[in-house]
Amino acid sequence: MDADVIVVGAGPAGLMLAGELRLAGVATVVIDRLTEPTGESRGLGFTARTMEVFDQRGLLPRFGEISTGPRGHFGGLPVDFSVLDGAHFAAHGIPQARTEAILAAWAAELGADVRRGWDLVGLESEEHGVTAHLRSPAGPRKLRARYLVGCDGGRSTVRRAAGFDFPGTAATLEMFLADVAGCEIPPRPIGQTVPQGFFMAGPVAAGVDRIIICERGAPPRQRTEPPPWAEVAAAWQRLTGEDISAGTPIWTSAFGDATRQVTEYRRGRVLLAGDAAHIHLPAGGQGLNVSVQDAVNLGWKLVAEVAGWAPPGLLHSYHTERHPVGQRLLLNTRAQGLILLGGEAMQPLRDVLTELIAFENVSRHLAGMVSGLDIRYDVGPGDHPLLGRRMPHQDLVGEAGKTSTTRLLHPARGILLDFTDDDRLRRTAAGWADRVDVVTAAPHGVEATSQLAGTEALLLRPDGHVAWAAPGGGELEAALRRWFGVPGSEGRARDE
Repeated sequence: MDADVIVVGAGPAGLMLAGELRLAGVATVVIDRLTEPTGESRGLGFTARTMEVFDQRGLLPRFGEISTGPRGHFGGLPVDFSVLDGAHFAAHGIPQARTEAILAAWAAELGADVRRGWDLVGLESEEHGVTAHLRSPAGPRKLRARYLVGCDGGRSTVRRAAGFDFPGTAATLEMFLADVAGCEIPPRPIGQTVPQGFFMAGPVAAGVDRIIICERGAPPRQRTEPPPWAEVAAAWQRLTGEDISAGTPIWTSAFGDATRQVTEYRRGRVLLAGDAAHIHLPAGGQGLNVSVQDAVNLGWKLVAEVAGWAPPGLLHSYHTERHPVGQRLLLNTRAQGLILLGGEAMQPLRDVLTELIAFENVSRHLAGMVSGLDIRYDVGPGDHPLLGRRMPHQDLVGEAGKTSTTRLLHPARGILLDFTDDDRLRRTAAGWADRVDVVTAAPHGVEATSQLAGTEALLLRPDGHVAWAAPGGGELEAALRRWFGVPGSEGRARDE
């Protein structure tokens, strides 16, 4: 084998996955057909859930000062995200290119082998491994690994080569996105609907504005090159009456509203993550966020397979947990597309939805859907409010001093939080010491909220989701076996 895992695509999903794998020492090769990053930034920030993900891996300080805030929208209708509980708001004004550069540096520091200018042209998946056929700067090459993950975007070569079904709806319109300098365009941060279509504008850097344009009735086109600036500027003028043709385009792009999702996220030893698994209208800037979260869900499960301790069905749970999240993503982006782009016929719906958003429960529901903070996995029995949810930031104090759940998750290992100094819990978990850390500590600070009232212990998966809670969560050993396999001594006995 040339590697344990080949990751195809050096975007946010691929780089996040590479870092997750390397935290556990998994031999990882990342290939990308581009010789260098494009520098283009379709995304300009990330949601509160992705802020949590980055924080739980110790990545947030690498971004420096981050502008955050509770503002958000659903289909262009303002939503107050401050109704959500959590340690973070969404991050604003961070170009995707910067996020990718930070993730690339992190993955490289951990030892990921990133090979740019390597293009996947085919693959063969067999019982015990995958062979990738590649076009490299030095000519044709082959790489063999135990698993291969396609993180290569909406036009995924991996998806086609491995024969994944990709049902959905084709694009019905074309939209333009561009960054332009020297125009001083009046900002419309959540967009404006006019009879002829929809447009948005906002500053992304000093003297540079981001514009998005959708002309009603403009049919989708099969483009092989970015749209000419003259075409983009002309569309902007038709919708707004503003002439920006003298501006200097930084880059231009065209996209549609196609909505598709693979029927399965795994076929044998080939898996998909991010846009390779689901494409949608980029409403609410959710694409990067769901892609990163796909990677974090998948990473530790692949680690378990490579290390040999994965319980039956663990890797399949990547599909069962993330496919519904993808479905919900497609649902809400299609709904937002209708609200944003549906023209005057949608105005009654906008008016009614505006009234509903004034109710806190409605705002909480929509904000949770767009941010990903409403995600809850089926992790087993119990009625604790945190079961299946990502563990929120919680300051802790114990014999080793002060720490937090966020800091404990930096190595991407399982964690048993013992709040009552129960020796029985430590004895039970001892057999999983190679993959689960036991921490005896007590919650403290303002974050020690009612959701932890009466909680004696919590078991956290490496992705930060709560897998077991006491009291009321059943037996700890059963949860450990479900998520972390057989204890080490039992595994060694079987090997002997």
